[in-house]
Amino acid sequence: MDGSEVTLDRIRTFVRVAERGSLSAVARDMRIGQSSVTRHLNELERAVGVALLSRTTRRVTLTEEGHHYYLHAVQILRLVEEAGDEARRAGAASSGLVRLSCTAALGVRHIGRLIHRFQDRHPDIEVDLGLTDERIDLVREGVDLAIRLGALVDSGLKLRSLGRSRRILVASPSYLERRGRPETPADLERHEGIRMFNITGSERLTLEGPDGTTHVVRFGGRLRVDNGLAAREAYRAGRGLGPAHLWLVDDLLADGQLEPILPDHALPSIPLSLLIVPERARIARIRLMVEFLAKELAGIPGIGRDAWSPG
Repeated sequence: MDGSEVTLDRIRTFVRVAERGSLSAVARDMRIGQSSVTRHLNELERAVGVALLSRTTRRVTLTEEGHHYYLHAVQILRLVEEAGDEARRAGAASSGLVRLSCTAALGVRHIGRLIHRFQDRHPDIEVDLGLTDERIDLVREGVDLAIRLGALVDSGLKLRSLGRSRRILVASPSYLERRGRPETPADLERHEGIRMFNITGSERLTLEGPDGTTHVVRFGGRLRVDNGLAAREAYRAGRGLGPAHLWLVDDLLADGQLEPILPDHALPSIPLSLLIVPERARIARIRLMVEFLAKELAGIPGIGRDAWSPG
């Protein structure tokens, strides 16, 4: 290969470095040596005749020329991939890699098995499923789609609403035998709560009564967690009571390991959304995954369009 040519491999490497800001991270993503990443970049810069990246020992950033080149390079790669998808659709099933991010609890309880079903239908599509409760930068991390719980700030990503996630108050029978069953929202203040410390406002609970009255009560306890799966285990172990998404505890409610508390009072539901990197949205395998998730998530316990949201 001529070192002075602009090639797709070199453009792909440049785009990934521009998005990730790290040569070593791109080397891991692409499963090549860091020296190969450096060589691709040097050869591309030599071919276009300008410096596209500014390198320091800690960070790689785009030059002004590199920023303009990146915008065109992303479009070139998208067109190449779409052309390949069109050709494959003409004679074969869709194939390639989909990178999906999801909150850990939802991923473990439901999304994992949905991905199994998706791959049974589309055996040539690979899936990288990343589970994290952090709000990652999809473009920088090289992720195509993300399933997110909670309100979202405005961004350049495409958003598809998947509905709202219903929550209920739960506790184990052993906890209720030991501490008694709350009869009113005010009773919750005297109980041991399991609280999510990484969620703003979790030190208070807002409930809507059967007559439409809104109750706001203090909520706290000795155990605070930052993951829904940890809260699930704490509830089951009788360590306290608290709110849980229905999809997180539906099996424990069904077999009696947990019981609903104040079932005639409703907690605010939480928005569930699918974020899509715009440049990836038209790729066939991404579209297949989006439509599959939108349909299948509607069948998960507690996910629906009609649920209470304070306001």
